[in-house]
Amino acid sequence: MHEQLKIALIQSDLVWENPEQNRKHFTEKIESIPSAVDVVILPEMFTTGFTMNAKAVAETMQGKTVEWMKNTASKNNTAMVGSLIISEENKYFNRLLFVEPSGKITVYNKRHTFTLVGEDKVFAAGTEKIIVNYKGWNICPLICYDLRFPVWARNTEDYDVLIYVANWPKPRVSAWDALLKARAIENMSYCIGVNRVGVDGVTSAYSGHSAVYDVLGNLITAFKPDKEQTEIVVLEKNHISKYRNKLKFLDDRDAFTLH
Repeated sequence: MHEQLKIALIQSDLVWENPEQNRKHFTEKIESIPSAVDVVILPEMFTTGFTMNAKAVAETMQGKTVEWMKNTASKNNTAMVGSLIISEENKYFNRLLFVEPSGKITVYNKRHTFTLVGEDKVFAAGTEKIIVNYKGWNICPLICYDLRFPVWARNTEDYDVLIYVANWPKPRVSAWDALLKARAIENMSYCIGVNRVGVDGVTSAYSGHSAVYDVLGNLITAFKPDKEQTEIVVLEKNHISKYRNKLKFLDDRDAFTLH
């Protein structure tokens, strides 16, 4: 078991509907990370931006981006995390991949599709919450709009880290800030949010505000808004156990069944 987990968060602009250029861009970003890390986290739909034009840019699990993630994970001995558009069984999914250096892939399909822009009309919703055990850390990966639904994220599995990859727009970024902090506090876990910057192909603007909060809701990163930036943070197992054992808030969780 690793007492520390070193994570690189890449807050970046995205090239609209251009997987090849985005893969090239992120290769350069990853190669510029100054030291070895355990996990690299990219934004939601990191190959295309948040497009509803799934038919034009969807890939398969045997496609170039999945292969790129596997190769990058292996080459750098790091897990790769990010979502992209996957076509499978005549459906489209906004799918997060957790790709380990060994080549093992865990997938999470976004449960809460963003009805405001019609994501629910294009993408099939996921049904399964995923917990990844990596280097002795239990990690719960979710996607963007999922952040607004605390029941789905509720820490019934005693996970250590909650991850949100996102294309969260600038006009509502105050909600992003507040909800990331709330998810950390209520679940007594580290909460990580990786958001994009820039303006996409349908003129939606993004200001980033990528962040990591500890189990008490303290911000432990210093991302600048509207700027491409990579930040490395070290998570500590002792921090989690110290405050869970001392405060025992999770012992008072409500029991529930999710339908």
